[in-house]
Amino acid sequence: QVQLVESGGDLVQPGGSLRLSCAASSSIFSTSGVNWYRQAPGRQREWVAGISSGGSTSYADSVKGRFTISRDNAKNTVLLQMNSLKAEDTAVYSCNTYLGGKFYWGQGTQVTVSS
Repeated sequence: QVQLVESGGDLVQPGGSLRLSCAASSSIFSTSGVNWYRQAPGRQREWVAGISSGGSTSYADSVKGRFTISRDNAKNTVLLQMNSLKAEDTAVYSCNTYLGGKFYWGQGTQVTVSS
């Protein structure tokens, strides 16, 4: 069993930055890939970014060049640095991982981009 807890969501103006954190309850987290997803009201959940256990990263086209995913295995944490935020980035952001044949999700953190 792994518990994931996201934090760092906030209200920010367009053009601003936020850093989201996904903290895991177990060090086994370091052996798995991690993804960030987001879901805006009335829309389907959307994949945002992913990082492998070895540190390889990938991004959705909508965030490429603005968001950076990274991991700190010593702290069992995956970060999502979000820069140049736009109103369309407003959503609940959640992280997930796949371990032992099961998907694990956090509860999500709200990001609101508005002036």
